[in-house]
Amino acid sequence: MSSLNRRQFLLAAFGAGGAAAIGLTQPLRSAALAAPLLKAGATSAGSVEQLQFARRAGFALGSEVSMLALHPSKSVAVEALDAAFAELETVESVMSIYRGESQLSELNRRGTLQTPHPYLVSVLKTAQQAAERSNGAFDVTVQPLWDLYTSAKKENRLPSRGEIEKVRTRVDWRKLSLSNDRITLKSPGMAITLNGIAQGFAADRAVAALRDRGVTHGLLNTGEIAALGRKASNDPWVVGVQHPRREDAFAGLARLEGLCLSTSGDYETTFSNDFLYNHIFDPSTGCSPTAFSSVTVVCASGVEADALSTAVFVAGPGKGAQLLEQYKATGFFIMKDGTTLKTDGFPLA
Repeated sequence: MSSLNRRQFLLAAFGAGGAAAIGLTQPLRSAALAAPLLKAGATSAGSVEQLQFARRAGFALGSEVSMLALHPSKSVAVEALDAAFAELETVESVMSIYRGESQLSELNRRGTLQTPHPYLVSVLKTAQQAAERSNGAFDVTVQPLWDLYTSAKKENRLPSRGEIEKVRTRVDWRKLSLSNDRITLKSPGMAITLNGIAQGFAADRAVAALRDRGVTHGLLNTGEIAALGRKASNDPWVVGVQHPRREDAFAGLARLEGLCLSTSGDYETTFSNDFLYNHIFDPSTGCSPTAFSSVTVVCASGVEADALSTAVFVAGPGKGAQLLEQYKATGFFIMKDGTTLKTDGFPLA
């Protein structure tokens, strides 16, 4: 899978009797998405009566993305999707590490950025708060470790302990200076990645765009999942979480209504065949955490769900559960031995 692909999900949106399928009837296996069933239809009188649907798919933030919007007017739903996808483009133009002209790329090149975009400031403030609350388990300055492991992989090896320790000196969220007017990396060689938080922020911005145009029911996948209202059948949206060891299976289903879901897994980008070295780094060791195969987080905010799925993966089960409590979030954990755990309130279907 691509380095930016952090999840595979089943998105199921079943309408009432007589509803027509508007999506695929067989799973779409891709680098970013498994989305076989998207259905919508009219229901009896109520908040979702006679809703029209509009659906759109594309590619953004390193993943295939898809959105389904329900509204009494199909033209309004289409216009709302236009606005939501415009938000994705704005987020990517500011935060993509692969676009040389993005503000994030400029920050990494120069070590400082004047007049940053408000979206970048907002994401970094959330990231720094998550870093503080997690005692550094979440840290956007881990990009040098990613670069090290990627370079070593091209040579069919893992980095040496000495290489890891040398690079780890450039990883420290406390050396990121942030204000509304200026962002500075305080040490030479530092670099930021927002791959563990930007997709969740994008989900939030897309949701806001839909709501601003009167769409109160819909389902979005920006690499993270966001659910507005309910399906046209008046049931909660159902989301399946990818099994970490079986590409064609799901480890569980979750019901979502006005909530966001994010998963971090050791299978998404690997540096060793045994999954022990992967794209999730513990900043305190420079290596990958060893407890989890995947962590799924559900909460009201996409950006927080995204950051928390990584933070909990690094922090481990005990500290991770405590961290979720701070954010009023819930979690579903798959351990390396295949056993599963969940916190109270996780909406398993």
